[in-house]
Amino acid sequence: MLIVITLWLLKCVQHWLLFKSFIQKIVQKKFKVEAVLIDLDGTLIHTAPEIACAVNRMLASLNKPEIDEKQITAYIGEGAQVLIKRCLTGKLDGEPEATDYVQAQQLFFDYYAQIVTESKPYPQVVESLQALNKAGFRLACVTNKPDRFTVPLLKNNNLLQYFECVVSGDTLAKKKPAPDQIFYACEKMGVAIDKVVLIGDSKTDVAAAKNAACFIFTVPYGYNQNREITLSDVDAKIIHLGEALDLLD
Repeated sequence: MLIVITLWLLKCVQHWLLFKSFIQKIVQKKFKVEAVLIDLDGTLIHTAPEIACAVNRMLASLNKPEIDEKQITAYIGEGAQVLIKRCLTGKLDGEPEATDYVQAQQLFFDYYAQIVTESKPYPQVVESLQALNKAGFRLACVTNKPDRFTVPLLKNNNLLQYFECVVSGDTLAKKKPAPDQIFYACEKMGVAIDKVVLIGDSKTDVAAAKNAACFIFTVPYGYNQNREITLSDVDAKIIHLGEALDLLD
């Protein structure tokens, strides 16, 4: 008898979860947008392994101890310059000696250029970009990564074809979290800022979207200094890029 009751309760729970999911989809808020701007590192492509490799080659050339890949990953998110400073000082807001930084930057760029195209997209990225394109949304890649790395990386992974516009970390004088790159992409595509959503993985993306006053979705994977982004800080949290389609109108 106990087994029968237990099975009945489990079935009730399963039905409730299915019903709850159905209701959530019905009442789910839709966002009216024309363009989707997507971050690169940690959102489109898993670049941390290659970045960590280049960082440790840089440190070895400077006779400095290597850093664990997990720690380097926690330093990613605000551009190569900030990453290098963090790796040299071991602090999120550290400021190394100017001469050390200049030498380290050149070494990192040289080493990274050799392996940048080895990074691969996250699962479902290609399919999601295809679906967004098919649905009629205009796409732009907005990243803090320097252009000399951004374009080869997108091109090597056959992702460049999906983007009408690519805004790199050195395209403008300011990058995320400043809103300039978002405004620039909107201007290039002729889309109003209130018809745009940025999809990213970090607090830098969230801040940039808020500064630009556009919608912001985040993915749970990627690089955000090992901190979870709370739902109250964003318009939506999605498991992967394809889930954005369920929220866009």
